[in-house]
Amino acid sequence: MAKILITEDEDSLRRFVARALQMDGHDVVQAGDGAEGLEHLHGAPFDLLLSDIRMPVMDGIALAHEAAAAFPKLKILLMTGYAEQRERADDLADKIIDVVAKPFSLPDIRKAVAGALAA
Repeated sequence: MAKILITEDEDSLRRFVARALQMDGHDVVQAGDGAEGLEHLHGAPFDLLLSDIRMPVMDGIALAHEAAAAFPKLKILLMTGYAEQRERADDLADKIIDVVAKPFSLPDIRKAVAGALAA
């Protein structure tokens, strides 16, 4: 299966998504903010970055820009519960697969991840 980095500052949501993806057979690494996520990306190869947009230290938009520049083959999927944050991702349209709206169900995020990995 795939190696996935989940970058999300909300601990309970990050662990929930990580467990679900691990149950699907994926190798999952977790980060609590964009800066920590970027460190993980530079430390090992990943197939997918699944990141929240609104986070402290480094947000998901900045992380996606840096990740896409450093790792052009990395697939990127963003998550947000804020409409205005989704609009901020518009300039990333050619670098990301999609933006998943929160709240989402387990089947929704699994489907989004499977679609991103297949793209």
